[in-house]
Amino acid sequence: MADNTPDTNARKGPMRRFLDLPADSVPKTLFVAVTLCLFASMIVSVAAVSLRPIQEENKLRDKRINILQVAGVYTPGENIREAFQAFEPHVLDLTTGKFTDKFDVATFDERTAADDPEFSRDLSSDPAGIGRQSNFKTIYLLRKEDGSIDKVILPVHGYGLWSTLYGFIALEANGNDIFGLQFYQHAETPGLGAEVDNPRWKALWAGKKLRDNNGDLQITVDKAPPAAGIEYHIDAIAGATLTSRGVDNLVKFWMGEEGYETFLSNLQAGDI
Repeated sequence: MADNTPDTNARKGPMRRFLDLPADSVPKTLFVAVTLCLFASMIVSVAAVSLRPIQEENKLRDKRINILQVAGVYTPGENIREAFQAFEPHVLDLTTGKFTDKFDVATFDERTAADDPEFSRDLSSDPAGIGRQSNFKTIYLLRKEDGSIDKVILPVHGYGLWSTLYGFIALEANGNDIFGLQFYQHAETPGLGAEVDNPRWKALWAGKKLRDNNGDLQITVDKAPPAAGIEYHIDAIAGATLTSRGVDNLVKFWMGEEGYETFLSNLQAGDI
């Protein structure tokens, strides 16, 4: 029989006294709980670090698929890396509407740039709800076999009802005719705002125009067409008024003077 008299316990070391405690004692229960938590957190941390390259590669692959899709050149089952080589990425300076070599296009991160005061700006008017705007964006050109521009792919983003929607708008070489619009990240309501992913709604954008003959921006997402005519109208999503309004705001913002207007003017003038 173990000798648990006070004098005997006093002569034992801390570890021995701990091991002699009953299995359901508070100190042992806390020790087991803390040890399990630490072990589990270590496993999660190791998994997160080891899987990060795979996650980043999957995000890049998904982004490229969306660019291929909005440009109308995606084929299921094809090698995405090889198919994407047809696109020319360029970092665009929004203030000049010209490409810049200030950054490495392969590593440039627009969201990081938007948080850097050196490369971004506060917006006096923020209809798209983006908070702060990067002065630089990565855009993509798709060329024809003769080297002329076929499509221009421009990233857009703005707030809907519950989330910021991130996507791409594809324009024809004239910089005014819309080929397609597609979002690759959002958290809008399933069955309502999430209908921005519905192929039938996305198909409404094909062939619409941004500006009228006077150069005024007319593209509108609403229940009724604008006075300029139906060629500038995208029907709002039924039951998703705020999401539709958010898409209307973000498209107008990015196609306007604080977005790609200067670049599109340069494109139409043949300076790109």
